[in-house]
Amino acid sequence: MVKVRDLGLGFNSDEIVLFKYCSGSCHRARSNYDLTLGSLLRQQLIAPGPQERVLSHPCCRPTRYEAVSFMDVENTWQTVEKLSAAECRCIG
Repeated sequence: MVKVRDLGLGFNSDEIVLFKYCSGSCHRARSNYDLTLGSLLRQQLIAPGPQERVLSHPCCRPTRYEAVSFMDVENTWQTVEKLSAAECRCIG
């Protein structure tokens, strides 16, 4: 549960909404790509650039989203599409 103004989307509202997100480990879903990338990174045979972050394992990410509706301080209903996670899976 978070205040709408804390979402960082520029809405001026004190309403509290349910923001669902994905988290967790995906090590069981590791593919040959993930295993190879991890090995190459450990051996320093490839190196990410200074601004890159390379992950050698799948990420738990939303695969389906829900819209969230709320009333702003001007008493106007606002709806933000694809804001809250409705379903999560290991991606990568």
